[in-house]
Amino acid sequence: MKHIDDFINYIEVEKKYSINTVENYERDLIAFYDFIKSEGINEISNVDYKVIRNYLRHLFANKYSKKTVSRHISSLKSFYKYMYSKGKIKVNPMLLISSPKLDKKLPKFVYYNDLEKILKVPFEDDFFSRRDSLILELFYATGIRLSEIVNIKIDDVIFSKNMIKIIGKGNKERIVIYGDVCKQKIEEFLKLREIKDIKSDYLIINKDYKKLTPRGVEYILDKIVKKSGVNISVSPHTLRHTFATHMLNEGADLKTVQELLGHENLKTTQIYTHVSNDRLRNVYLKSHPRATKKNVNKR
Repeated sequence: MKHIDDFINYIEVEKKYSINTVENYERDLIAFYDFIKSEGINEISNVDYKVIRNYLRHLFANKYSKKTVSRHISSLKSFYKYMYSKGKIKVNPMLLISSPKLDKKLPKFVYYNDLEKILKVPFEDDFFSRRDSLILELFYATGIRLSEIVNIKIDDVIFSKNMIKIIGKGNKERIVIYGDVCKQKIEEFLKLREIKDIKSDYLIINKDYKKLTPRGVEYILDKIVKKSGVNISVSPHTLRHTFATHMLNEGADLKTVQELLGHENLKTTQIYTHVSNDRLRNVYLKSHPRATKKNVNKR
């Protein structure tokens, strides 16, 4: 376990990976360590290609999805690359391992009519209701990740330009933009903070006036969606998908959306170029010369 602890410390302290990423790596590596112990291998440095293949068969046999298996492979690749670079192993057992080809799935997003119902949920005129309303608006207005919203500090907000400095994956910095509705919600919330004389550096805080946890944000979002009466599952990532989809549907270019989302590769953003059937129909009816009744008798 010492090698795993050293690696986790490395990605947390030196690489400055997010809390969620570090926890996923640690969970995956501990699961792998438990497996090799069951196979009679007590040192994680004594693993070869055959053991890795047996582990992957074990994951598939236990009905793990391709996406989950891919994440385990990614964790092991990073770990053994680290082990090799530090001279702890002579051969990297992950070099010949490739991830399974994932099934292509369109991202889930919220349609305009359902989103309107969620955004119009009435909130009480108190401090934490204002906070909840701001959380919802921030997700849809900016497309930021769950791990990013909990780490926004007040000093990260550039009030004069309606911008927020975000520290994303891999500790990379980017700027996101918010509109007038979000601006109003931020200003109203900060006024209430001043009245309460709250000293926390973080924008989104819990009832102890400390940084709100990702799980706390998910709980708040679940509560809002249930209150709206919309019978769909809406996660923070669903709102991120919705932000990207709606931006593209309304004419934003792919490169701009890529930068706002903080994607390194344009291919990652291209999954959002799908459009709803309603928009496809509307565009067709407006664009095709023989799509409407007024053109039926034209030759």
